[in-house]
Amino acid sequence: MIGYITLGTNDLPKSGEYFDKLFAPLGAKRILELPHGIFWGTSTTSPFIGLMKAANGQPATVGNGTMVALAAKDRAQVDEFYIHAKATGCTCEGAPGERMPGFYAAYFRTPDGHKMNIFKMG
Repeated sequence: MIGYITLGTNDLPKSGEYFDKLFAPLGAKRILELPHGIFWGTSTTSPFIGLMKAANGQPATVGNGTMVALAAKDRAQVDEFYIHAKATGCTCEGAPGERMPGFYAAYFRTPDGHKMNIFKMG
């Protein structure tokens, strides 16, 4: 159902370099670059994520209650990616663990302040 998600940034080049490093372990790469945005994914026919300068010209801000969840292939990838995210500059919002039966996740914030998680169901 989800085609793509965009997050705002006030420094597209800096954030673009950061997301290149962040998404590399998941096999995602830049699939589209525009003057006002960059998109990452494995293809344009699967869900992807982008960073955009705000279209209204105002400063980009973080949405309260907004979060992007990244699917992991297994629980080990959740653990590994969480360590990677922290090493690349993310801050902890919840270490890896089972949140409810069958839902294993870790939570973090990017340097722009966007809340994200990586999870494995089952």
